[in-house]
Amino acid sequence: MSARFTLLLVIYFSLRMSGTAQTIELLTSGTTVSIRGMSVVNDNIIWVSGTNGTVGRSLDAGKTWQWITVKGFEKTDFRDIEAFGPQTAIIMGIAEPAMILKTTDGGVNWKTVFTDSTKGMFLDAMDFYDAKHGIVVGDPIDSKFFIAKTINGGNNWRKTPSVMQSKAIPGEGCFASSGTNVHYFRNKDFLFVSGGTASRLHDDAGGRPLPIIQGQESTGANSIAVRHNGPKVGDNFIIVGGDFKHDQDTTLNCLITHDDGHTWIHPTTPPHGYRSCIIYLSNKKLLCCGTSGVDLSTDGGMTWRLITHDGFHVCCKAKKGKSVFLAGSNGRIAKLLL
Repeated sequence: MSARFTLLLVIYFSLRMSGTAQTIELLTSGTTVSIRGMSVVNDNIIWVSGTNGTVGRSLDAGKTWQWITVKGFEKTDFRDIEAFGPQTAIIMGIAEPAMILKTTDGGVNWKTVFTDSTKGMFLDAMDFYDAKHGIVVGDPIDSKFFIAKTINGGNNWRKTPSVMQSKAIPGEGCFASSGTNVHYFRNKDFLFVSGGTASRLHDDAGGRPLPIIQGQESTGANSIAVRHNGPKVGDNFIIVGGDFKHDQDTTLNCLITHDDGHTWIHPTTPPHGYRSCIIYLSNKKLLCCGTSGVDLSTDGGMTWRLITHDGFHVCCKAKKGKSVFLAGSNGRIAKLLL
């Protein structure tokens, strides 16, 4: 092989690696805030939430940010957020006590709309299918997963009776890693995924085992993405997780079903490590992220390509628009460029 040809190969692969790195544009960084909650209303309006009672809002596609420390909640970890416009958003504080707050004036004032100081209470994630109807899921209390719903935009929350709650296996719980382990359907059905000593797919009929890594407190399913195929065809679910203590391990970290979870398949090329969040970008294109990097799939989740080693906790596509953003530790927020 000639020296000139070798040099051309080095330049070619360097350009490919450089092009791949440019698919993620970093917008903010350098703070002590860890961000796990993200809600993108449209291509311009983005809300995020995280540690130290922090909420962030951008109205110009992430170019500038308004940072808010919610008064009286300076030590609260807001692990999930749902936004409905430039003025209205709901944030979820995980524990001690668990609580949900709402603003209708862009974060200037917040009203506590739910609180629970029960010992062991720990909220994991929220999901809304429209501006009025939402669900929140929490870790088991007395062996039953906590579930509450709202029908008035989060102004009030009603706990699901314990006889209707899914029963947990000892050591089983949910991960409050990205606010995406629950999906609320328009017909008021729901799904959520669990992990730990057991990892299962739960609905209002109970839990079904998942063929994903499990058995330790750091293992299991973290996030579920759903693509609706219509009433007469089974929906597609894609689940990601892994072992967050070994975040480069690819063992059984992703599952795919085309029939509502009755049968499961594993990708031929899985995501490149533990992943805490997964989203659909289109019918066949998906994005997932975790502490060891970000992966992209263009074939429905069967093969995944690592696009950056930079870690993020959560990724989110605009509800009305095409923009995709990511957030993680140290106040890092980024935009996906495709």
